[in-house]
Amino acid sequence: MAAPHMPVGTVINAPSVEFPEFVNRYANLALDDFGAEVIECSDQWFGEANRMLQSAEPVFIVGKFDDHGKWMDGWETRRRRDGGHDYAVIKLGVSGVIKGIDIDTSHFTGNFPPAASVLACYCEDTPDESTVWTEIVPSTTLSPSTHHFIELEDDRRWTHCRLNIYPDGGVARFRVYGQPATDWTSKDPDALYEVSALANGGRIVGFNDAHFGVPFRLVMPGRGVNMGDGWETRRRREPGYDWVVVELGHPVIVEKIEVDTAHFKGNYPDRVSIQAANVSYGTDQSTITQAMFWPVLLREQKMGPDKQHFYERDQLEELGAVTHVKLNMHPDGGVSRLRIWGRLAKKGS
Repeated sequence: MAAPHMPVGTVINAPSVEFPEFVNRYANLALDDFGAEVIECSDQWFGEANRMLQSAEPVFIVGKFDDHGKWMDGWETRRRRDGGHDYAVIKLGVSGVIKGIDIDTSHFTGNFPPAASVLACYCEDTPDESTVWTEIVPSTTLSPSTHHFIELEDDRRWTHCRLNIYPDGGVARFRVYGQPATDWTSKDPDALYEVSALANGGRIVGFNDAHFGVPFRLVMPGRGVNMGDGWETRRRREPGYDWVVVELGHPVIVEKIEVDTAHFKGNYPDRVSIQAANVSYGTDQSTITQAMFWPVLLREQKMGPDKQHFYERDQLEELGAVTHVKLNMHPDGGVSRLRIWGRLAKKGS
């Protein structure tokens, strides 16, 4: 991949690409820090299969070798001579409806698989020989060092994916974009639920800027591990503010809010406010357009650096059941997590 004159240890990043809509709209359910893991694979001689699930973009490091040969940032199998093919079974971080897949062969040039397919299953436990797998991506031709974006139109819920590569080779990243599916019918209606959480169906609908950090990190579990694990906008040089709209996993009466600025110290927002509404129809774009007119749920609050900010029911406006919230950062900055807790309300109420 790298030119011979490049010094040993030189780190080469993958080139930037234009992402399809499903990448920005949905979360990667096959992300390792979301709990996804490879539970079975046919071979991982040159590169561990779990590398495919990392959140960091793949890199190529000139002259880096290990005991198995050239180190590659991804899953790489040995050369097959038996006429078969390699595969990896991935347990998704949470079950969900898959909307798109990215088979990324970045930096794999003479060692990429010529083709790949993807199967999926719904299995409460570990898949075994009796598990029924469904092909969701038929055999697809792959190219060297390229993202292969595949959009899906399928409303079925899945827990596992099986990536088949033909016959062997390397994949830098395997990303499964989708909407987590939660069964709310069995939930206690009097309990509090974090309905903004990705695992509970929380979803980023839209945002005005994401120069330094992607908004979907806002609804990830746990606290941010560093400043890159959050949503951060560019420095605003004109009047206005930055915003993100989040669809909640279920309509709720909001009882509690957390805005966490973990690791944002010199770049946290000066103030935040939150609007909310009960949206029962329309598209994502129409929701975004109307969001600026939504009533205020939490009036402007001063922010502090690297801190969890909690707001209880008595600090919130009485809006009844809401399905969406809009977090406003005045004027700009970074937030690690946004958490909305509430009691379940009837859909359409």
